[in-house]
Amino acid sequence: MKDLCEKYAAKLLAQGLASSEDAPLIGGLDAELVWNREDPRTEVLAGLFDRLSINSLVFSRPAEPYQTILDFLAERWPGTIRPEDTETRTFLHDIPVCREFTADAMGAQLEKRKVVVLPGLGVVSCGSVSPEQGFVYLSSALFSCFVLFFSEYLNRARQGTLDHDYRAAFERAVSLLPAPRTAPPALAPAPLDTEEKALTAIFEAGRQVVGHGLVDSFFGNISLRLGDTILISQTGSSLDELEGCVDPCPMDGSATTGLTASSELTAHEDVYRRSDSTCILHGHPRFTVIMSMDCAKADCPNRGECHIRCTECRTVDGVPIVPGEVGTGPTGLCNTLPPAMASEGAAIVHGHGLFTAGTADFNEPFARLLDIENRCRELYFERIAEYA
Repeated sequence: MKDLCEKYAAKLLAQGLASSEDAPLIGGLDAELVWNREDPRTEVLAGLFDRLSINSLVFSRPAEPYQTILDFLAERWPGTIRPEDTETRTFLHDIPVCREFTADAMGAQLEKRKVVVLPGLGVVSCGSVSPEQGFVYLSSALFSCFVLFFSEYLNRARQGTLDHDYRAAFERAVSLLPAPRTAPPALAPAPLDTEEKALTAIFEAGRQVVGHGLVDSFFGNISLRLGDTILISQTGSSLDELEGCVDPCPMDGSATTGLTASSELTAHEDVYRRSDSTCILHGHPRFTVIMSMDCAKADCPNRGECHIRCTECRTVDGVPIVPGEVGTGPTGLCNTLPPAMASEGAAIVHGHGLFTAGTADFNEPFARLLDIENRCRELYFERIAEYA
């Protein structure tokens, strides 16, 4: 258990999510409660194990600009932060704010939600199976708050309702953003014509998507078509740890491996049927998600349901933005994504993320994933300048 606690503490640091000056505290309960490191705050945090039915807990002071963003949002929405991206809708619902670093206060919130923001201190999350759950909830909360902060700023800039405090927090957050990555890595070249070559390429591409900050470890998916079989990452798998977590799914449905495959398998299958694509990458790049949610049509009758009912024809430099939620229901992205991908080789799903495809290997879809995210980042600041 201690090895797992140390592993996810290291991942929070490696992915730039946790402050290196105040390393994360992760506790795990097996035969006894263990922590990744010693710290006097564990005495308070240990009380959460007595109060809640959990076996792991993560407490972390976020790295910048996340700390600036969280503190501002917690001040602006003092009770509950309510992002509107897909990760929040699916996994978090909303993010409560707690102003007391006590087991009772934090526990009261964690009984109802998976993660809690402590202004000026950090974020606490928990899990009932392994420390991975707390890692996932915490990284999801940081992603969602990032998207909310920058989306809301753009909305207010357009409406002319920005105030001094928001401007100051925005300027500080922007000054702390890491420089964009512009050079894609050299990935395994085609032909990827054997299962061994294909799996090796999938593992490598997954690690690089996470390493370039184009998705937090737990989210996104990746696939490759090998003849009439799709090799696809399993649901809930970490893209930087895909060894043993890729399912071979025959396109004729003759096997049950699809039961553990990504929830977006159906969408991948249809993309392959409609085009000559042989590989697909799906990430959650932050500015791509932000720009997917940006719409100037204030009187739209679908406002509030844009993620499933948007009828506007919107693009980013020709890359279509489509509605659709996770799954295969009537409003699932399996209905909207494949036709968009068939014509452009890439598509952005509202509030969710970016899909890119290639016809030979992962070099093309990776380069497009990176280029589209960087273009969305440029476009965001162009619009801010336009409204300033």
